[in-house]
Amino acid sequence: MESNKLWGGRFSKDFAIEVEDFLQSIEVDKHMVFEDIWGSQAHAIMLAKQRIIGNHDLEKILYWLEKAREDFVNGNLSLNAANEDVHMNVEQYLIQGAGAEYGGKLHTARSRNDQVLTDTKLYVRGRILGVKRALIDLEKVFLDLAGKNIETPMPGFTHTQHAQPITLAYWATAYVSMFLRDTRRLDHAYDIVDTNPLGSCALAGSSFPIDRRLTSKLMGFRDVHRHSLDAISSRDFIGETLFALTTLMSNLSRLAEEIVYWSTYEFAMIELDDSYSAGSSIMPQKKNPCVAELTRARTGRVYGAMMQFLTTMKGIPMGYNRDLQEDKPPLWEALTILEKSLSVAVGTISTMRVNKDRMEELSGSNFSAATELANYLVREQNLTFRECHHIVGSLVGELHRKDKTFMDFEEVEFLLSQFGVTVSWEEMKQIFDPCYNIRNFKSLGSTAPNEVLDIIEDFKGRLAKDLDKLEEQEWIIDQAKGHLNSVISEVLSGKEIHDINL
Repeated sequence: MESNKLWGGRFSKDFAIEVEDFLQSIEVDKHMVFEDIWGSQAHAIMLAKQRIIGNHDLEKILYWLEKAREDFVNGNLSLNAANEDVHMNVEQYLIQGAGAEYGGKLHTARSRNDQVLTDTKLYVRGRILGVKRALIDLEKVFLDLAGKNIETPMPGFTHTQHAQPITLAYWATAYVSMFLRDTRRLDHAYDIVDTNPLGSCALAGSSFPIDRRLTSKLMGFRDVHRHSLDAISSRDFIGETLFALTTLMSNLSRLAEEIVYWSTYEFAMIELDDSYSAGSSIMPQKKNPCVAELTRARTGRVYGAMMQFLTTMKGIPMGYNRDLQEDKPPLWEALTILEKSLSVAVGTISTMRVNKDRMEELSGSNFSAATELANYLVREQNLTFRECHHIVGSLVGELHRKDKTFMDFEEVEFLLSQFGVTVSWEEMKQIFDPCYNIRNFKSLGSTAPNEVLDIIEDFKGRLAKDLDKLEEQEWIIDQAKGHLNSVISEVLSGKEIHDINL
């Protein structure tokens, strides 16, 4: 008996049934069929350009690779687990169609080791840009919300307790500020992904005179991953991508948490649209923030993906090891969760109803103007901040014990007089008014409406730059695909590869 695997020359037996199932990666690889064909086309063109294979070989290979793409789209090409992975499935299809004398030449000067890396990078590169575009859409929604609520007061919180009045625009732009950093992390991951490993072969490169810069151009990579052993061994581009996704998911979870408690009867600051809520099977009155809750919960799955990947990578020596087959499942899951979570976040925020009256009511309650009263005393009474902090703290304690608030001006006036401090009722009306309080902020980056307007304009400018960069990244990929397809068309029309402008 002989093994019927493409690599089976050294073996006298095929896999045991359970081993074949254990080793196959079809469920993971099915996402990368187009990328595998793309990389194979670029590799074949390079081989012909370098005179490693003939022009007729190239024509046959490109014809059947194009047919493989069409058949996969039409459902006439399915991945067979007996062929282990996407690479062997595509190559087997090519050999069966073109014949071994042609199809068997495609794997010259490459290994499954650099092939799987190439497929993965091509695929991940596109998915990162998809996440980035969805994130930009979410940032736009927040900036739109901010622009409509420049002076809408709401309570700001620390320790989940009322702290100081802020505006809804200030809250919304805080998330944009956070997400802008997430965009930078995605760009950093993209830059690390965007290098070409093809031509590294098994680990040491090739004795054939291959042109790795040509394949980089045909696949739209910005550069070659220069060191072949490092290229084959490294999966840090997956780690960088997962880190960016994990941090972004953490930020979405924070947003989800606020959506959950803001929409409660007790807070009642927002009402979620019916299309982004769910009901109860037994309690007819319920309107549950299930979208936000599941976003919060699925953060754990993204964290788990990061930990799964790090655990897989721990202690793997240089060179390819089969452990690395397990690098993609956690990344695929994290990417899918992020894409869906961003999509529903856009819908949730853009359709929710803001209860401005309730926000204003809460923004002036629970002694939220205490800090501004202390600041006023510093400015007007020539006292140190620590003295004023003690005075206002004592005032709040007494009012709380008497079940009174800052709106009980007579009591406030009496208690302040015990410290030799005088504040008129007219001054109190201003100090304890959350709208006045907000407008009184003067520092850079504060909640003052004029400052928030400047922040919005700044963030719109940054967002425009991020969108320009995204479109440039997409354009580079599209240009590479267009150039590759043009070369393929010329070859299939009978033109010699050396007469084609590469």
